[in-house]
Amino acid sequence: MRRVRALAAKELLHILRDRRSLAVAVLMPVVMVALYGAVIDMEMHDLPVAVLDQDHSDRSRELVRSLGAGGFIVEVARLEQATQVEPGFRQGRWLAALVVPRGYAGSLAAGDPATVQVLVDGSDATTAALAANYLQAVVQRESRRLAAREPAGGLPFAVRPRVWFNPELRSAHFVVPGLVALVLMMICAILTSIAIAREKETGTLEQILTTPVGPAQVIIGKVLPYVALGAMDAALILAIGRFVFHVPMNGSWFALAGYCLLFIVIALGAGLLISAKASSLRVAMMAAVTATMLPTMILSGFMFPVASMPAPLQVICRVLPATHFLVVLRGVMLRGVNWFPHETAILVAQAVVLLVLAIRSFRLRLE
Repeated sequence: MRRVRALAAKELLHILRDRRSLAVAVLMPVVMVALYGAVIDMEMHDLPVAVLDQDHSDRSRELVRSLGAGGFIVEVARLEQATQVEPGFRQGRWLAALVVPRGYAGSLAAGDPATVQVLVDGSDATTAALAANYLQAVVQRESRRLAAREPAGGLPFAVRPRVWFNPELRSAHFVVPGLVALVLMMICAILTSIAIAREKETGTLEQILTTPVGPAQVIIGKVLPYVALGAMDAALILAIGRFVFHVPMNGSWFALAGYCLLFIVIALGAGLLISAKASSLRVAMMAAVTATMLPTMILSGFMFPVASMPAPLQVICRVLPATHFLVVLRGVMLRGVNWFPHETAILVAQAVVLLVLAIRSFRLRLE
């Protein structure tokens, strides 16, 4: 028993001296609980909605005003014609649109049932279902309020929903693009950081550096296989999604490949930076999972809608590369948009910053 206590004391002392591992072990559950507690909120907040009022009557304006009564719907645009709805969906300016048809007030005055159309962007199946339910609830609430004025009659109007880009709200159309981002981050960032940290821990990396090969050549040679592996896995996921789960591809494959390559560069930069700062393989593994994989799963919009998160947490979401990469993936595949200037600028800037930091860190550690 005395020997067991001695070994336990030795191991405890080793854990306390390894401050980075101890910090990760203590902070990881705290961060995960805080993130899950803040992120898992199935309520929709500040849903951007466009309004197309083709009737231009007092009754139609009354219906439109009732949209913002609950505080979770924000009117972001007032449209003049139906052809403006689709471009707004493709550009991500609004997630839903309410269309009040001509003759709406006349039908109500005559006692005939009227129809109000709700259009929803289905590229994000979870958000689309929530948006459709919220808008239908608002319209039905207004319908019941008008019906209460005339108890003998039925509901004065009904809701006619329509989902764009993913009419059947198939979860595969939403999950497959997210898996591409998750797999690329896992392969290129986590495995790269672990592989290089293992080389440093065993001392083989220093032996390689004694050869005429320079540090930059060593780093490039070690990460290139992970670039190929990540590209192969991305192509495999997209092929399975296309031919097995029938995920549409409405955009350009070349544009999608270019954005995937850009995201691979970002993931490699993150993995190199983590491995340069990590003191051991265990620290590199825990830091890589905490800094790359978990945020990609939780905060990028892959599992939970960004719009349902608290405002401070949404700021963090906008910093993550996976958040912008998912916008691009779903835009290319589901909406057929091949160019995203805002997201491209952010991803290129992140790739440059991460690569510069990683290269400088490695030179300081290896030379």
